Amino acid sequence: MVKIITDTTAALSSEDAQRYGISVIPQIIHFGTDSYLEGIELGNAAFMQKLRTCRELPKTAAPPPEVFVTEFRRWAPSGEPILCIHPSAEVSGTVRSALLAMAEFPRLDIRVLDTRAVGSPLGSMVVLAAQWAAAGEDADSIEARLRSLIPRVRIYFLVATLAYLARGGRIGGAAAILGSVLQVKPILTLRDGRVEKLEQERTQQRAVGRIVELAVEQCPRDDSAHLAVMHAASPDQALALARRLARTLEVPEPPIVDMPPAIVTHGGPGLLGVSFFAAMP
Repeated sequence: MVKIITDTTAALSSEDAQRYGISVIPQIIHFGTDSYLEGIELGNAAFMQKLRTCRELPKTAAPPPEVFVTEFRRWAPSGEPILCIHPSAEVSGTVRSALLAMAEFPRLDIRVLDTRAVGSPLGSMVVLAAQWAAAGEDADSIEARLRSLIPRVRIYFLVATLAYLARGGRIGGAAAILGSVLQVKPILTLRDGRVEKLEQERTQQRAVGRIVELAVEQCPRDDSAHLAVMHAASPDQALALARRLARTLEVPEPPIVDMPPAIVTHGGPGLLGVSFFAAMP
């Protein structure tokens, strides 16, 4: 059976990881000179507590190739294909680390997939891959099905401040200045794996309303959408958005996903967003 490997930016629940036997590689969070393995040494609650009290904003680092080497060596005796499913190489070095490690195992069938996504859509792809593997699909079929999902990914989100994205180089500094001076609320998206501004509204309320409109325009009304609400330290807003989406789209209330530290480090507390797979073109 195809072995599925991902990392903590997929925001995968421990229950899903255990249920499907998915290996989850931790991202690394740096607070000053202290380093923590995400999800192992530092969970979401502890991260938020440190973030509130730290003098210097945290930084992230992708897992080094050695971590992948260890994981590949662990599964090598089975001889089964290994499929690594990771976030956009535009926002993380995880894919590069996996590729470097893969080069040390030329006789193994290891495939590294850059999903051009992060967060909930990445997690959905990982779970789907694991379900397909459990159903007996081969690596070629699973990889092809995942690649067909990549251009359908839609992520629309808001942040409380653009300072986190600007400091990490995830969005242009000019946009950060514009947001802080004019108090506009930019609606951000991932376009070809990069964070870009889609539109902007004058208030948070209008920006959330526009995200709902985008979902109405683009989100299928069935299980193929894998609709989800993402947030960071905004549970009440996330719940309100999930209920509004369910009511407006006339679908079951979507799951609410608490973003992990590696994403919050760059998006900041107050991040709120929606993700789904759009219909086939």
